[in-house]
Amino acid sequence: DHRRQLHGAMAGFSMFMIASSLPVLAAFAPPMNSRPTASVRAEAPAMSAVARNENMGKLQAGYLFPEIGRRRNAFLEKNPDAKIISLGIGDTTRPIPPHILKGLTEGSSKLGTDSGYAGYGPEQGVAELRSKIAEKLYDNKISPDEVFVSDGSKCDIGRLQLMFGSQVTSAVQDPSYPVYVDTSVIMGQTGTMDAEKKQYGKIVYMPCNPGNDFFPDLENTPRADVIYFCSPNNPTGAAATTAQLTELVEYAKKQGSIIVFDAAYAPFITNPDVPKSIFDIPGAREVAIEVNSLSKYAGFTGVRLGWTVVPKDLKFADGSSVAADFNRIMCTAFNGASRIVQSGALACLDDEGMAEIKELIDYYMGNAALLRQTCLDLGLKVYGGTDAPYVFVDLDGRSSWDMFSHILETAQVVTIPGAGFGPGGEGFLRLSAFAPRSACEEACKRLKNVF
Repeated sequence: DHRRQLHGAMAGFSMFMIASSLPVLAAFAPPMNSRPTASVRAEAPAMSAVARNENMGKLQAGYLFPEIGRRRNAFLEKNPDAKIISLGIGDTTRPIPPHILKGLTEGSSKLGTDSGYAGYGPEQGVAELRSKIAEKLYDNKISPDEVFVSDGSKCDIGRLQLMFGSQVTSAVQDPSYPVYVDTSVIMGQTGTMDAEKKQYGKIVYMPCNPGNDFFPDLENTPRADVIYFCSPNNPTGAAATTAQLTELVEYAKKQGSIIVFDAAYAPFITNPDVPKSIFDIPGAREVAIEVNSLSKYAGFTGVRLGWTVVPKDLKFADGSSVAADFNRIMCTAFNGASRIVQSGALACLDDEGMAEIKELIDYYMGNAALLRQTCLDLGLKVYGGTDAPYVFVDLDGRSSWDMFSHILETAQVVTIPGAGFGPGGEGFLRLSAFAPRSACEEACKRLKNVF
């Protein structure tokens, strides 16, 4: 009897639990005569209540170089057997040389020892590297504490824009590296794109073309707060002379502007009348910032090491220090370059490392000479290729995107349409000398069948 009573009680409890669970289960059950997958598809997509940054909507299509990659990949999907050669994006192809590589591997190995391990480093870079940059690359024209080591000059341009904020006006060479314009748009400094001119409102475009020797007519250029200037230039390959950069510095002083000087290709310069740094020009410390990088000449495109020089002499309109503000940006938005990479950078600036860099530069400039001469032999007008690893080809009025597609389809060679660098680049193609030598030689053979 005891067992029967217990059994009855347990059965009643079970029925109670099942009955009380039915409403809960019903809440999760699909409706009768419905197909769950179709029901899910019919629902409106989930969205947050966060408004999009309206400035992102101003950007035109995709960033240039991923767009080139997309078109290349689309061609390969249709033509899987194609043997494509890239003279497009300026990505290095030679292996990192032994002495520089040793610096990287030793930097890595130290982290595996009690005595060599270190965690966070100074956001501005280790003191030894800052000192070596000032000495080896600037002949001590700058002081080590004016050097801010980073993960690359492209990233630093974004950080500089963050420091300048949304209220400044910017001037750019036309054509120019797209980062200057795109970061200005993202920061909210610009108006919308003028579809006819293919220019953003509130940006000062400085035409740089064969007619003005690729140097802007500063006398007739409207004032801008920040002037982005790259020499040797990407994409044109033009390198500004001492006289031209002196004019630029004097113009910035007169206008009360700040120059952001992109010297990423400085070591490729061979002309003694072309400065490798804006700080070779008297007075530049009062008006200029310089960004630079080991990417192109030490094979660090994937390793990532750059720096920005902000002189103590440079002040904002209220007299406050530009360097102090940039230091605050670095400390807030950056945790410092990798210790491993900084060890490799120190090796780059040894005498052995500098010799290895010279060999890399000679190799790539040999490619540039080959591309340049091929284009000249074809009767084309070309610029650059002597103090820069880029050859800028005049298409004699033909569309740069059309010619990009034509060369890809007929010669299976990737180039960069000049229009991707701004309206002033329309009618030109940029050829990069960073391919392997054998690829450059083959590309030249194929190009002879196109033009």
